[in-house]
Amino acid sequence: MIVSASRRTDIPAFYSSWLLNRLREGYVLVPNPRNLLNYSRVELRPETVDCFVFWTKNPAPMLPKLNEIAAMGYPFYFQFTLTPYDREIEKYLPSKTILIQTFRDLSRLIGAEKVIWRYDPIICTKQIDSSWHLEQFNKMAAALEGYTSRCIFSFLDFYAKIRKNLQNAALIQMQESAMLRIAEGFSKIARKHKIQLATCCEAIELQQYGIEHAACIDAKLIENILGCSVRSKKDTNQRPGCGCMESVEIGTYDSCPHGCIYCYAASSTQSGQYRAAFHALTAPVLLGPIPKAAVITKKKMLSVKEQCQRLFFIP
Repeated sequence: MIVSASRRTDIPAFYSSWLLNRLREGYVLVPNPRNLLNYSRVELRPETVDCFVFWTKNPAPMLPKLNEIAAMGYPFYFQFTLTPYDREIEKYLPSKTILIQTFRDLSRLIGAEKVIWRYDPIICTKQIDSSWHLEQFNKMAAALEGYTSRCIFSFLDFYAKIRKNLQNAALIQMQESAMLRIAEGFSKIARKHKIQLATCCEAIELQQYGIEHAACIDAKLIENILGCSVRSKKDTNQRPGCGCMESVEIGTYDSCPHGCIYCYAASSTQSGQYRAAFHALTAPVLLGPIPKAAVITKKKMLSVKEQCQRLFFIP
């Protein structure tokens, strides 16, 4: 099975030591976000985890642990979100200079094809318009040339749960004309820097600019990493426009302390910092305690691999 770690929080930035403990123990308990008394026991043994997909805005704390994770027999790749916004929007992230260097360090360690750049989401205000995004994307693409081969972007969705966080930011809902201008400009810039572009969960068609719809949990990339074919089934738990293959999610909502105002996985910009206090390094669950009345069900974990021909390693 493919394991997502995580769409709901930033495990590499804040919980990588906990994850390493979970790999040593061989399992994790994951609460059902719709029923917090129900937990899934997810087996994390190398025989049951075909590949990890790590989602992060700052993998620096995890870099020293990657050789050990690979040596334990776990293949992986990263979805690395790197955007040009300041701390009014992304409150507690390191500077972009530091993050670009971290991106390069990660790429050198595991290979450019295993580090996907996410320019996500694209937001607009009176100060942040299409021209600003084109300028910033050009600077970042130049800095990341040779360190990634793929960039996934999307335009901000105004989810009901984040509208309160967005009220003071004076964000503007983008018109299709602005989306097309950005897409055309991004396409020219990306081509210059040898980066393939794709969109995440976007209904708008941009194929005229050479931009495809992305599968962030990508069967083709996973096959390349594993050296074998995989049985790919669409993940029906995601949004209709999502192209991802099925995976098991091990994160928990409202546990990321980054405080980004556009985050769909947090009920407020402060919730992650508050709830992180309930994290215990050796606990089987990301945030505790586990209720006495909890019902724990073993998750069925089936390998998606066909016959493999080579082992995963960090070059």
